[in-house]
Amino acid sequence: MTRVLFVIDVQNDFCEGGSLGVAGGAAVAAGITEYILENREQYAAVIASRDWHDAASDNGGHIVWPPATPDYVDTWPPHCIAGTFGAEYQANLDTSLIDVHVQKGQGKPSYSIFEGVTAAGESLSTVLQRLQASEVDLVGIATDYCVLASALDAMNAEFKVRVLANLTAGVAPESSAKALQKLTHSGVTVVGA
Repeated sequence: MTRVLFVIDVQNDFCEGGSLGVAGGAAVAAGITEYILENREQYAAVIASRDWHDAASDNGGHIVWPPATPDYVDTWPPHCIAGTFGAEYQANLDTSLIDVHVQKGQGKPSYSIFEGVTAAGESLSTVLQRLQASEVDLVGIATDYCVLASALDAMNAEFKVRVLANLTAGVAPESSAKALQKLTHSGVTVVGA
């Protein structure tokens, strides 16, 4: 069995002070760094995703620009625009510990890490095949959106999947709890909830 760790969207815009900041994002970033330092030998690779939306675009209807008002269901305020501070990893996440960087959402809505590609244009599926990965652990932001979508896609791709819930942060407690419940019912092992 070969295990990889997915670090989902630990970016400035999704942490406190960001355009879509969640409570506890910075602490989760620090916790992920500590976790990787203590558990690095368990993983064949650490793979991190980032939203990386196109500037001056609605990115397939995903982003609405002022003065339009987002509905926070299908449309969102500008966030994680490629090359901006908001799109960068949160400072508490030690990026030297990341082996593979995946960018998603260029010109379209993308919630799952499986929708992203590396800077060289390689799909995540290709990376995972090369690593001969069979197990995936997930941490990151947001529990109720991109962590949820990524974990479900990993299950659908027939990986053995764990979500380390104490190293995730969600938009809201209720929707995060529902997301973890949905993951459990889908066969994902939720650890530390």
